[in-house]
Amino acid sequence: MERPAYLLEFEKPLRELEKQLESLHQQSLENNIDMAAELATIEEKIEQTRRDIYTHLTPWQRVQVARHPKRPYALDYIQALCTDFQELHGDRQFKDDQALIGGTAQFAGRAVMVIAQQKGRDTRENILRNFGMPQPEGYRKALRLMKLAEKFDLPVLTFIDTPGAYPGVESEARHVSEAIAVNLREMALLKVPTIAVIIGEGGSGGALGIGVTDRVLIFENSYYSVISPEGCAAILWKDRASAPRAAEALKLNAANLKELGVVDEVIPEPLGGAHNDPAAAAAALKDAFTRHLAELLEKSPEQLCDDRYDRYRVLGEYRETAAK
Repeated sequence: MERPAYLLEFEKPLRELEKQLESLHQQSLENNIDMAAELATIEEKIEQTRRDIYTHLTPWQRVQVARHPKRPYALDYIQALCTDFQELHGDRQFKDDQALIGGTAQFAGRAVMVIAQQKGRDTRENILRNFGMPQPEGYRKALRLMKLAEKFDLPVLTFIDTPGAYPGVESEARHVSEAIAVNLREMALLKVPTIAVIIGEGGSGGALGIGVTDRVLIFENSYYSVISPEGCAAILWKDRASAPRAAEALKLNAANLKELGVVDEVIPEPLGGAHNDPAAAAAALKDAFTRHLAELLEKSPEQLCDDRYDRYRVLGEYRETAAK
């Protein structure tokens, strides 16, 4: 039995059981002994252990799952859900940013504009994709594609998966904050349906730069936050090791975000995370996209803008109560 090369700390009890199963299976073959009952018992225990682990994950553990290197990335979902994807390049001002991709595609028989943040699988690809951290030209390319979608009346589907916009000197020199701010303003005014899904990491303004949409969806083990748990811990407690504590305080996981009204739907993942069954994760996303897009297509451009305005005006509301 082949075990995943990448092991999360909380998965170790599960891997120990899988080792036992493999050893017992090997003994059965070598000694020609029928051990079907023993094998079935361990398999049942593995399934129960997996269920126990993944139904009681802490916020920090869900962050780790969101960062799993085998987790499906944007292009994986695009290939699974769409046909005729035609990538469009460049912001027409500086260069093409490979960390933020986009283009036209067919989804469920309808032409759409797809915009996505893309990470790499290995070192070479991560360098090409800048570890999924877009620079200003990436956000300007995204805006160009959104305006193109508006011109041709194409719904916009965005895939969010970034630790944040690139904070390097060259990115700041080309005004990354301004590029993101313009996107926030212009996305609020788009006259076509827009849906965003957080498929992994949703970090800070880097995520929000393509996330001001009519509907925001999130996978069960993804996160969406103004800052990474490590960054929060370093600022508040001067110790990045306090990241688990920060993850709890930030309320950055899917269930918290749904309760607070930040996201509209939590998409369930296969047991063990989306990387354990990418096809099932893609099917769940397709169902969610189809439902929400059908609802949005019933609305006029004016209604879309009004509803979007109302949605974002109420985010972050809080009430003060007198101390007892």
